[in-house]
Amino acid sequence: MTTLAGKKALVTGGSRGIGAATALRLAQDGADVALTYEHARDKAEAVAAQIRALGRKAVVLQADSADPAALTGAVDKAAAEFGGLDILVNNAGIWHYGEVGSWDLKEIDAIIAINVRAVIVASQAAAKHLPDGGRIITTGSCLAERVMEPGIALYAMSKAALIGFTKGLARDLGPRGITVNIVHPGPTDTDMNPADGEHAEGQRAKMAIPRYGKAEDIAGLVAYLASEEGRFITGTGIAIDGGVNT
Repeated sequence: MTTLAGKKALVTGGSRGIGAATALRLAQDGADVALTYEHARDKAEAVAAQIRALGRKAVVLQADSADPAALTGAVDKAAAEFGGLDILVNNAGIWHYGEVGSWDLKEIDAIIAINVRAVIVASQAAAKHLPDGGRIITTGSCLAERVMEPGIALYAMSKAALIGFTKGLARDLGPRGITVNIVHPGPTDTDMNPADGEHAEGQRAKMAIPRYGKAEDIAGLVAYLASEEGRFITGTGIAIDGGVNT
């Protein structure tokens, strides 16, 4: 497929899971892809090798999403390496579980820094490089809109905050034809939430389609939003959750 031929993309947190699947799908559709990682350089390089095997350019960038300077630098570096940037996928994120009495300030700050502030920082940095008609796509969560059990308030808060940011940024960048959207995965088989994990059966029981999604499912939706066919979708969140929130 060449629906993204000539496009240049950056995927944060692209070394594994949904991020890796997204980086590969964008490359399969014709884009050159940069990806950030925090610690797992070997995994990031493995993804980059698969991208290059497709005949696309790949750039691997170390950046802690909790560090605004490092993240801004990664966006600027990707644009410099490719000679521009058309697509930003804000995917890097962390999970948090714990009821209200267990939280400490360090945990609160970390979830805000990585799941919320990093999206703002990367989007602001990318907006300087994106041409008219560019794309910003963020990985949210089905938990942003419906929280069905205790212990996930901080995580749900961090993803819900991104809904408002997405809507507002879509207004800011709309005059340039830049679309801004958020995708909300449900239970998806990744390291963070494996399909054979201890909570998996309970999650499947809540779903209209009682099976976990694949990272490639999420990547397919991101690729659609990044393509020309997604040009009139902006400021919205799209659930891809097997009906867990129906």
